[in-house]
Amino acid sequence: MSEEQKKLLEKQLWAIANLLRGKMDADDYRNYILGFIFFKYLSEKLHIYADEILEPDNITYEQLDENFDTGKTYIEAVKKACIKNLGYFLKPSELFTSIAQKGNNWTTY
Repeated sequence: MSEEQKKLLEKQLWAIANLLRGKMDADDYRNYILGFIFFKYLSEKLHIYADEILEPDNITYEQLDENFDTGKTYIEAVKKACIKNLGYFLKPSELFTSIAQKGNNWTTY
């Protein structure tokens, strides 16, 4: 990517960020966005790790149903491994992708 393209991309990204934040103060917006970025990073890291644990059983972490005993058993095993090796845990319904999906399905009345 050339220097000119990088500058153009940077200009476009700033314009998008300014549009998204609307009338919110830039410092407040930064705090929200950094929190979301950090949450997304932690969520994706856990998701990848959980999928690796579940790979021998040919299932993914998002496929686990928190409402059934089988899903609860898998989730508890993943939870123990995650806390031991990552230091934190999120249920499948608490992953960034799950929360973003709920936001996409939001309807206004």
